[in-house]
Amino acid sequence: MRCLLIEDDVQTARFIRDGLLRSGHEVALCGDGASGLQQAGATTWDVIVLDRMLPGDIDGLAMLTTLRARNDHTPVLVLSALAGLDERVRGLRDGCDDYLTKPFAFEELLARIEALGRRALLGGNNQHVFAVGDLSVDTRTRRASRAGKPIALQPREYQLLEYLVRHQGEVVTRKRLLTAVWGYHFDPETNVIDVQMSRLRNKVDRDFSTALIHTVRGVGYTVQTSTDEAAHD
Repeated sequence: MRCLLIEDDVQTARFIRDGLLRSGHEVALCGDGASGLQQAGATTWDVIVLDRMLPGDIDGLAMLTTLRARNDHTPVLVLSALAGLDERVRGLRDGCDDYLTKPFAFEELLARIEALGRRALLGGNNQHVFAVGDLSVDTRTRRASRAGKPIALQPREYQLLEYLVRHQGEVVTRKRLLTAVWGYHFDPETNVIDVQMSRLRNKVDRDFSTALIHTVRGVGYTVQTSTDEAAHD
C-alpha cells in the first residue's frame, strides 16, 4: 500500500516508516500539517497515518477536517497520546477511520493500517480512475492510457499528470506543481516544470488531433478538453 505518514516526532516517525517499509509498503513522511495537506492532495494514498498533535497552525484534527471538506475519503488512522474516551470519540466523529493511542505496538499499528486498506479496496468508495476526454489515469496501478493506448511515463511525469487530472479544469500554477509534486520549493526562475511538462505533453498529445494539456501563458497549466481559456506556448 501507499502510506502517507504525518508525524512530527522524529524517533516515532522513523520507527513507523522503517516498519512499514520492511512490511513491503511505500511510505512518504511529513512532519507538519501544512506539508501533510500538500502531500495528501498531490496524489492518491491508500492510507494516511496522522499524528493528532502537530506543530504549527494545522493540527491533526484540523487537517482531518480539511481533508473531509475536500471530499477526500482516504482512510485515516489517527495516532494520539490523548487516550480518553471523549478524545477518541471526537477523533472518530471528526472523520478518522481508526484511532490508536500512544504508546503502541507496531504489530497492532500494522494490522490496523492493513485492515483499513482492505476495507477501502472492498468498499470501492474512493475514486481511483480519472478521465479527461479519452485520457484515463488509474491511480491504483499508476498507469495512464489514451484512447485505450498505454502511455509510458517516468515516475515524475506520472505524478504531474495525476495531479493535473485530479484538478482537471483548474489552472494549476507552476509554484503549486513544484510544491505538490516535488514537495519543496525551487528557484522561481527554474525551468524544471516546463521541461517536464514538455515531455509529458509529447507523450499524451503527440499522436492525437485534440490536445488535452494546455499552457496558460504567464500562469501555469491545465488539463481539459476545451481550449477556450487555454493557450499553447
